[in-house]
Formats: sequence, C-alpha cells, structure tokens
Amino acid sequence: MIQFFKKTNFDFVGKRKVFFGISGLLILISIISIFFHKGLNFGIDFTGGTLVQLKFSQHIPLSDIRTVLLKNGINCELQDFPQQHSVIIRIKKGTDEGISKKIQEIFKIDFPNNPFELERAEYVGPTIGKHLINQAFFALFWSFVGIIIYVAFRFKSGIWGFAGVIAIMHDVFITVGLFSVLNREISITVIAALLTLAGYSINDTIVIFDRMRENMRLYRKESLYELINRSVNETLSRSIITSLTVFLVLLSLFFLGGEVIHDFSLALLFGVIIGSYSTIFVAAPIVYEWEMRKTATR
Repeated sequence: MIQFFKKTNFDFVGKRKVFFGISGLLILISIISIFFHKGLNFGIDFTGGTLVQLKFSQHIPLSDIRTVLLKNGINCELQDFPQQHSVIIRIKKGTDEGISKKIQEIFKIDFPNNPFELERAEYVGPTIGKHLINQAFFALFWSFVGIIIYVAFRFKSGIWGFAGVIAIMHDVFITVGLFSVLNREISITVIAALLTLAGYSINDTIVIFDRMRENMRLYRKESLYELINRSVNETLSRSIITSLTVFLVLLSLFFLGGEVIHDFSLALLFGVIIGSYSTIFVAAPIVYEWEMRKTATR
C-alpha cells in the first residue's frame, strides 16, 4: 500500500486543545461573517425570483449592463463570465415569469450591435423557495440523526456517534461560513455539496474509529490516550492519500467544470480540507475528552 509516512508518532490527543482552539476560531469567524452580512446569501432557489443567463457575441462590462437595467427599473445582482461572454442576472423576490422577456427586449434596444442568445431562464416563486429552505434543513437534520444511530449501533456507544456528528456539523458550519465570508450564494447545488461532505466526512471518521476499536482489542494494556494516538497515526497516511485524490478531482471540476457546478465544487474543495482536519484532529480527541470527563465524574 502507498504510504505518505512510513511511521509517525504525533501526539494528536495531547495537542487537542490547540486544535479545538483553531476550530473555535474558524467557527467564530463564520458567526461574525453571518451577522455582518445579516444572514446567509440564499439564492433564488430559496428566496424566490428569476435567473437569466445570456451569452453575447462580444463582452459587455458589467457596469454598462447594470446601468441599462437600473434605467429600466430592474434592480438585480450580476455575475460575469468574460471568457464565455456570458452574464448571469439574478432578480430576487417580487418578480414574475415575464421579466426574462423584458430583459431580452431591453438588451435588443440598448445593445443592437451585440447579438445574444438565452442560455437559461429560471423562475422560482416565494412559496416554493420557503418550502425548499425547510426541506434542505430537514435533509441535513435527518442525515445527522441517521449517522448518530448508525455509528452508535456499529460501535455500541452513543459517544462515538455524537463525536462523528459533531465533526460533521463542524465541517458543514465552517464551509457555510466560507460562503458567508465570500458572500457567495447558498443554492440547491451547495446544499447537495454539504450533504456529500457529510457522507465523506463520516466515512473518513469511521475508518479511524474502526482502527481504534481494533486496537482496543489488540492492546488492552494501553491507555485510551495511547490507543487514540496509535490509531490516528496508523491511519494518517491513508487519510491524507484519500483526501488528496478527492481534492485533485474537485480541483479539476472547479476549474474545468463550468459555472453551473462552480459553487458545488468550491463547497466540496473547502469541505474536503476542513473535513480531513476534523477527522484527524477533532473527532477522535472528542471521544477522549468525553471519556475522561465521564471518568472524572464517577
């Protein structure tokens, strides 16, 4: 088997408070960013509205497009793709399905020498948007519940399940925080990426938990401190290789996959990094911290 490190002996448990502190800092930055932006920037999938994507024969500066639309009473958000000569126009809330035709008529009049084609037009009503928000949160919630039940059943201890889910929540929240810091939209594809991240993160965590369980049978005289360090060190090379191969695939999707899956790949790119971090430095130390506190209260 290919190994990044032949043999390591890092003290992951001993440095757990440092890693907990780093996680706490990232979570704090995420919370501050969400408050600063007055909540998350939900896309029209959730808020309701219209999305129109047009491809021009020649590139038009966003400032010119914004000026023309504002002159015609259309307040919107714009996203530019200069290499493709494309622009995405997002109009949130209070719009109707006829806005797409209106925008096209405006551009035909104001940019007569720059023909364009309609690449996509989407309309989501506000009622559907609210329903999608509820469904998205329900999907995340029930995935967490299912993971707790499965891991607790497999390892015959509830704390293993809770530690795994805390690590997942850690990964998901910090990834959402990144989108808040960058002021990127939270769309349906981003929610799909978060659910994918939850599955990836718990899979990596279970590998370490499984090695911990095996080592508990093999090294009965070792303390929990030593067993956790041994288990994480033994699976470290595997975790890094897995994360690196997934990261390279996502990097290709991010740069070559096009704008449709851009946010999806961005969420997973960052999620894989933070997920690998939590798998190695957060999940197993949480189990140790819990067991030590439980022992101290007896």
